[in-house]
Amino acid sequence: MANLGDLMKQAQQLQTKLTRIQEEAAGKTVEASAGGNMVTAVVSGRLEVVSLRIDPTVLTAGDVEMLQDLVVAAVNEGIRKAQKMMADEMGKLTGGLKIPGLTP
Repeated sequence: MANLGDLMKQAQQLQTKLTRIQEEAAGKTVEASAGGNMVTAVVSGRLEVVSLRIDPTVLTAGDVEMLQDLVVAAVNEGIRKAQKMMADEMGKLTGGLKIPGLTP
């Protein structure tokens, strides 16, 4: 049975790895599109929208409601992809174990 000192050391190592993975993932981005690439959102591992591209043809259509829907869809899909990327990275750290607070 591991003693308390060993457990504390393992916890510190896990925390260090977790911090490193979070920092690395924060620098990564995912891309998601809606409306056949008419709107594309790029989202970081911090779940921040870092860019949004809108095809100029959408603007000429004059359908503001459609554009709003496409932006929302692209951003939401980007957030879902970024969350999955983070979960995948955490899964590497935890070896697939479901640890409350670390894995969804």
